[in-house]
Amino acid sequence: MMSFARRALLSVSLLGLLAGCNDGSGDPKAQIGANPVLPEIKQYLLPPMHIARIVGWKKDETPDVAQGLQAKAFATGLQHPRSLYVLPNGDVLVVESKAPKAAAIKRPKEIVMGFIESWATSGGDTGDSNRITLLRDTNGDGVPDTQSVFLDHLNSPFGVALVGNDLYVANTDAIVKYPYTEGDTKITAPGTVLTPLPGGPIDHHWTKSLVASSDGSKLYVGVGSNSNITENGMEAEHNRADILEVDRASGRWRIFASGLRNPNGLSFEPQTGALWTVVNERDELGPDLVPDYMTSVKEGGFYGWPYSYYGQHVDPRVKPQRPDLVEKAIVPDYALSSHVAPLGFAFSSGSKLPEAYRNGAFVGEHGSWNRQILNGYKVVYVPFTDGKPSGPAQDVVTGFLNKDNQARGRPVGVAIDKSGALLVADDSGNTVWRVTAAHPHVTQR
Repeated sequence: MMSFARRALLSVSLLGLLAGCNDGSGDPKAQIGANPVLPEIKQYLLPPMHIARIVGWKKDETPDVAQGLQAKAFATGLQHPRSLYVLPNGDVLVVESKAPKAAAIKRPKEIVMGFIESWATSGGDTGDSNRITLLRDTNGDGVPDTQSVFLDHLNSPFGVALVGNDLYVANTDAIVKYPYTEGDTKITAPGTVLTPLPGGPIDHHWTKSLVASSDGSKLYVGVGSNSNITENGMEAEHNRADILEVDRASGRWRIFASGLRNPNGLSFEPQTGALWTVVNERDELGPDLVPDYMTSVKEGGFYGWPYSYYGQHVDPRVKPQRPDLVEKAIVPDYALSSHVAPLGFAFSSGSKLPEAYRNGAFVGEHGSWNRQILNGYKVVYVPFTDGKPSGPAQDVVTGFLNKDNQARGRPVGVAIDKSGALLVADDSGNTVWRVTAAHPHVTQR
């Protein structure tokens, strides 16, 4: 029989789901661009929730793509593929990872939310993960000739960066360096810790994105917050909600930018050389607050979390307030709409997709769980001009939700492979998708 505690939890969860039926979700497109619509704050005892259950892909199903494109599976049967990294010789590294075990959650609302969120993830502890798989496609036909375990027994890895013969992996608690020689299909040498990173015991936002500077002297790593809005106390946020700059020679680091609730997909814009990121913003202020965003990252910049959002919009839940920080909070460059959960980000430099997709950025939107009208669950393209976003986001890869709003998959990391195709890591469909021009000869120059 169902225990009393489980019945109570289910009852409260269902109330949350029912609350989502009248949550007032607006048009998601009104929150895309440089000047998103920001409605009045709503606060809840239990926030509205709408869960897209994971059902997986049926045989021969593929995502939908924009006109002029085609999508095929590049690799299947993976275990939670989160991020992608393309080596200079064209080999593709697929980072497969599961969340680390976190400290026990005791607050009733967090128990309910954790239970509900678990419905919308591929989660689970079955199968091998926390590893990096190598895919090698020697002739560029979109079919890997080699698929091998490249690195294993990692601690919830996410970011990867290669500098010379040094391969860096950002585990959830440390950046680890490994020796690499071009053509390697497996690394067996033990890694060396370059620098520890903020990890447990809570480790709420555990993914650590990683990118190397153009000269290879610095590494930049994104460290997400340990809470939605400091409910675990400010002491739990020490050196979190930041982008850290790490000296590659010594391992010493400093805070490069702060107030970024959960920065992911760190990338350098090819024209200006500026560092960019996508950020998951805070929850529980309503279905249309707060828009997630993409932004250039200014050295020493503060981006609002937890005290404010989108510049000087104060979050009343944070005590005590910091008007001195709110005053200098930077307004992000480009809103992606509320709760889309962007986790992947890649500039399209080197793409051999049609011309319309060659000067901008692709964003992998993992998808919402906390608004009635589901948002995200797709890959979008944002055009750039002179190093800045210059138009509305365009849907490029969709169909992750079926007609019943069940999730076949959820996109995370994105990358451009050596042949110029777009790769998409699908952590719930356990697949890497490869998107190319439907008629490749038309796009060649």
